[in-house]
Amino acid sequence: MPITVVPSSPTWPARFEGVARALRAALDGVPGAVVEHVGSTSVPGLPAKPILDVDVIVPAADVPAAVRALEAVGYTHRGDLGLAGREAMDAPDDDPARHVYVCARGTLHVRNHLAVRDVLRRRDDLRDEYGAVKLALAADPTMEIERYLAGKSAVLQKVLAESDLTPDELRQVLRANDTSA
Repeated sequence: MPITVVPSSPTWPARFEGVARALRAALDGVPGAVVEHVGSTSVPGLPAKPILDVDVIVPAADVPAAVRALEAVGYTHRGDLGLAGREAMDAPDDDPARHVYVCARGTLHVRNHLAVRDVLRRRDDLRDEYGAVKLALAADPTMEIERYLAGKSAVLQKVLAESDLTPDELRQVLRANDTSA
């Protein structure tokens, strides 16, 4: 299946807010739940796959309650998909297309997502470099998701070097995104 990367859309923030409102309402009984727009669609000016990435961040003890709350409004729980502290949820519809994850607060997964977003929002040079890499990789019609993720690793390491992640955490992120590393 080809990788599709499109120019940044000014509609992505509003589409996220619509999803976030519905998620916040569903999570009303889960104390401390925070809904964050992450991934490339959360960075103005960054080309992206046209799918919103949403992290629902809760204390670790509240992950099961958050999963149940989302199941109650039609989301389907898919498990952690190999990433401890993150539970994947399939949305009940594709409007808008989105990936929703229930994440334990403070995990490396969450800190990585927030760090990439925040660095790219403040560093136009890194945003543009990352966008160019994504577009070049997606231009290859034989591109597969594993190669796509690995191909972005070097620039993502540059981005994350601007964050508060430790050298060990940077290595963990690299290994997660590029199995050849």
